[in-house]
Parts: sequence; structure tokens; C-alpha cells
Amino acid sequence: MPRSINTSLDDPEDFWASVAKGLHWHKTWDQVLDETSKPSPRWFTGGQLNTCYNALDRHVDAGQGDRLALIYDSPVTDQKRSYTYQELRDTVAKLAGVIAANGVSKGDLVIVYMPMIPEAAIAMLACALIGAIHSVVFGGFAAKELATRIDDCQPKMVLSASCGIEPNRLVAYKPLLDEAIELAQHKPSTTVIKQRPQLAADLQAGRDLNWDDAMAQAEPADCVPVEATDPLYILYTSGTTGQPKGVVRDNGGHAAALLWTMKNIYNVEAGDVYWAASDVGWVVGHSYIVYAPLLAGCTTVIYEGKPVGTPDPGAFWRVISEYGVKVLFTAPTAFRAIKKEDPQGAYMSKYDISCMDTLYLAGERCDPDTLHWAETMLKKPVIDHWWQTETGWAIAANPMGIEPLPVKAGSPTVSMVGYDVRVLDDQGNEKPDGEMGDIVCPPLAFLPCGTMSSALLIPVCVPTQVTT
Repeated sequence: MPRSINTSLDDPEDFWASVAKGLHWHKTWDQVLDETSKPSPRWFTGGQLNTCYNALDRHVDAGQGDRLALIYDSPVTDQKRSYTYQELRDTVAKLAGVIAANGVSKGDLVIVYMPMIPEAAIAMLACALIGAIHSVVFGGFAAKELATRIDDCQPKMVLSASCGIEPNRLVAYKPLLDEAIELAQHKPSTTVIKQRPQLAADLQAGRDLNWDDAMAQAEPADCVPVEATDPLYILYTSGTTGQPKGVVRDNGGHAAALLWTMKNIYNVEAGDVYWAASDVGWVVGHSYIVYAPLLAGCTTVIYEGKPVGTPDPGAFWRVISEYGVKVLFTAPTAFRAIKKEDPQGAYMSKYDISCMDTLYLAGERCDPDTLHWAETMLKKPVIDHWWQTETGWAIAANPMGIEPLPVKAGSPTVSMVGYDVRVLDDQGNEKPDGEMGDIVCPPLAFLPCGTMSSALLIPVCVPTQVTT
């Protein structure tokens, strides 16, 4: 196990304090770890920061405003757009001004119900800038399910778009949003709608605002410092009960953890192009399309398309070649689709992807056949790593930026910092190497706890609370 991972368990306060010093703090924390906090330990208590400021303003203030922050590539609309850190910061500040001017302030909640367009990331960051809490719901999600989330988190505002675009159809979002608001007991006071030229939406007077019109009149909002323990977002996951559960992620621990992962797990640094081919509706999209790459000063890619069919199974290779992507992070499902359509890699051979260092896979187990096919085709490391919505980043991975370890098909390699993963039998006894058992993340060694539990205790992205 790499030394830094052991250090995070032996002296977690020193370890994470060192990581957190890489962020900008409006007020330094009073205590790195408050073990007495209920229902779970809290990190960087007394500290104040702003996640959006750390993702954007910090880099502009350091003279990196001209560095490319975000690339938008949409084969379904034949559009491409890019933002420097300066441009993205200024756009986010204007949208934050729109949100604030319509009654949203620190601690209020905003639902983001949008397709994979830059405005989705801008919406998340704008909420963070003024200390509002965002909850992203997949664009096009059913009205009944959206209504359930509206009633649970009770947003003051919904940020949405007129439609989403699939390879062979348009999905009208506004009628779904209207139906959801009608079904919900709670009624958001304002919606802001990005009108897309492919399908415009009818706006309701007194409630609905046109995104572009509002932006044209907006005054930029200032950054609002928040407590490190204040929520950044709520993300709903159905889990095993069928009833949506809202994972609540804080600002301080979340920013520190994600900043650490970019260099140490993915081996990327400021200026590198990092592409998570996911959706902002997933936790992968929150962590690795929006927050982590920008916290690290990288260039992130928002891709509105599919791995195949938009227009062909060479879509991913085109994006990698065109933008100089160093790391691709996607789901094994995407590679199974590419493999099915282009088993010999004929489309891959059309593009120069020498810029790419590593492929990371997560979201479900990567079967050995898919992993070996990707290794053969790419001739680059293929890293399967394990995490979930409740953790926000990897529980186990191959730390390519610390000490790359041999790849073993079916294995996510080793526990990451702060995690003490064990395999136990039915009686709670640790199993020998090579034997099957129950995977558990016990309470951390530094916490006063006498027995192991199958419940995850999240070391840095605390609090991971559940709303009902």
C-alpha cells in the first residue's frame, strides 16, 4: 500500500490539513476533525471557504485566467464551444446574479434539471458561488420522480432548459417540469429556462424566466463564503429501497478530497485536459466533470453525445484527439458498446490518441473481457476503480500519481486515503487473501469505535447524510 495511504489512517488530521492548504480559505479551520459531531465526524470545523471560488476565481487570481477551463462538444447539435477560466468565472457570476436577484440566498436550495450543455455546469457553480445548495436531477427524468425530489428538498428555484437531444429524438423538458410542479406539494417560486433552438418552450408569466434575457440584464454576484461544513449539494440515489435518498455533501471535505484525487489517483495537473464521459446527473458528473478538474486547474470536457451512434464508434477517439485529452474516465458500458460496434478498432485507428495516458472505468464492475480488449486496443493502462454516490470519489483505485501498481482484471487495486477496506466472513472475522467474503469499510482507526460495521463511514466527504 502506498505510504501516503497509510499516513492518512495513522495521522488523518495532519494528512488532510496538508491537503486542504492547497485550497483558498476565507477563514482557516479551528479544528481539522471534530470527532464528537453527530451523526458523523465533521471536517475543517470553523473554516470558511467557497467551492466555486476555489474552482474558478483562485486560478484567475493566480494569473491563469486565459487557461482553457471548459470545452463543450455536442455531436447531436453539431456545436462546439469553449470557456477560459476568466470567461467561465464571469459567466457563472452573472448567472449567480440572476439567481440571487430572484430571492435565492445562502442556504436556499435550487434544482438543476438540464441536458449536457455548459449551462448545467454553470448553474451548479453559480449556486455554489452564492452559498446556495444545488440538487441536480437528470434532464428528462419523469415528472413524478422530479416531483418527489421537489417535495423532498423544497427548492426556491429550478434551472432548466427547453429540451434535451437524443440521437434520434428531442425530449421536451418544460412540459415534464410543469407537470412535476403541478404534482408537487411544494411550489418553486421561479424557474429559469434556457431556450434551445431545436425546441422552444412556452413560458408561464410570473414564474418562468428566459435564461438568456435574464443573463443580459444581470449584475454579477459576489462570492459568499460558507462554513466548511455547510452543504454544497444534494444528490438523490434510489439505493435498494426504491425511495429516493438525498446524499448531502459538504463544501470543505469535498473540495479537499477531490483536489487530492486529481494528481494522486488520475495523475493529472493544472493545464491537463481531463474528460469524464458521464452526465452531470450522476455523482461522476458532479465530482469529475465539474468540481475536481476545475479545482485542480485542468480543462474539463462536457460531451453531449453517445459513445456510438453520434455518429459512429469513433466518437470518443475524435474527442480525445481533437482536444488532447490526457485521461478518459467513463463506464464499462460505454466500452462494451464501442467493442460491439468496432471489435477490431478500425475507427480508433483513424485518430491520433497518443495524448491519452490512461483510461479509468467505474460505475459497475468491469468484466475482464472488456478490460483486456481496451488494453489491447489502446495499449495504455486501463484502471478499474470502485466508488459510489455515497462516497463521492474512489474507495479503491490504482494511485497512478503516487505509485502505479500492476493491473489485475476484476480488482480495483488498493484502498484510497482515509479508507480501511476489509473482507470479512459472516461472523465478522477478516478473511485470508484470495478468499471471498463481505466487503466492509470499518470505522476509521482514529475513531473511538469498538466493532466493525458494514456501513460506509466516509472519511473526507463528510457529512454524507440521508434526507427522507
